[in-house]
Amino acid sequence: MSSHIRTALSRTLMSMAAVAAMTLASTASVTAKEYRVGTIVPAGHLWNKAATSMGEKLQERSNGEVTVSLFPAGQLGDESQMVQQLQTGALDMAFLTIADVSNRVPEFGALYAPFLVDNVSQANEILSGPTAQGLLELLPKKMGVVGVDYGIATMREMMSTQPVETIDDLKGKKMRITPFKPFRDFYTILEIAPTPMPLPDVYDALANGQVDAIDIDPELILNFKLYDRAPHLLLTNHAMFPMVGLVSGRVWAGMSEEERDMVATAMRESLAELRQQYAEAEPEMIEEIRATGIEVKPVGPEFFPGVVEKWEAMWSEQKPTIDALREEASQLQ
Repeated sequence: MSSHIRTALSRTLMSMAAVAAMTLASTASVTAKEYRVGTIVPAGHLWNKAATSMGEKLQERSNGEVTVSLFPAGQLGDESQMVQQLQTGALDMAFLTIADVSNRVPEFGALYAPFLVDNVSQANEILSGPTAQGLLELLPKKMGVVGVDYGIATMREMMSTQPVETIDDLKGKKMRITPFKPFRDFYTILEIAPTPMPLPDVYDALANGQVDAIDIDPELILNFKLYDRAPHLLLTNHAMFPMVGLVSGRVWAGMSEEERDMVATAMRESLAELRQQYAEAEPEMIEEIRATGIEVKPVGPEFFPGVVEKWEAMWSEQKPTIDALREEASQLQ
């Protein structure tokens, strides 16, 4: 072998060794582990796809050392049970609605202020703004969890088994809701009976009269084919429906700084992608619902006279947060 070939080979081997050393160094403080992530939404839901995307990012950036196992559809319990698991460290992460969070940290209820935003695109801006981001800082002390960032679902709408000409047509009727105070108060003001119920039970409940109407979003209308049982959709956009990406405080405390940065970055990126997906998908979902042939009636805040003022009076303790959110919303196009 000639000397110049030996020299070139030597340099190549040294270069390969250097790259290998750098790779080892970059992952030296990342311990091999599998994170468990829970959600309450069905398997095909975009939240689960976002969690899967986060797992792929973590696996790639840790050179396979970090993996994620996803448990969708409430396999680990309802949201309250998953929060308890996060608090004890039995569950590593979760993508949860803010329903149970707002039951524990009432300040988050301000994010459900009626008619705060008109659509998902505006909701995304509010969730990225200073007031909503500031709320995340309350979670470690008040709940024992770390709130990394927000996701979103499509806007809240109302579906009914019977036609609705005015909101008075729903007075005294049973409205399926997510079980938390902001929505319960909203429907109580309207003299509609708020009726908490797990999502898998809703289809049959509409058929057998357990509920007369539902508070729901377009994605779940399509996922559960609820248009078969409630053929009258009021396109109200009366509230946004944030989700929050949570990490167990105990698990977070056991991570190195490098692991925390890697996890937080992957989660933030996946949630940002999710928010953009919903902004683009929301109009398409509405058109898909229209294509089923059911009645779709757009209505605005004027359909619910006085409800905003009455709701905010009930939530007067959170007035500074509500006012800050409304100020930010007033600047949106």
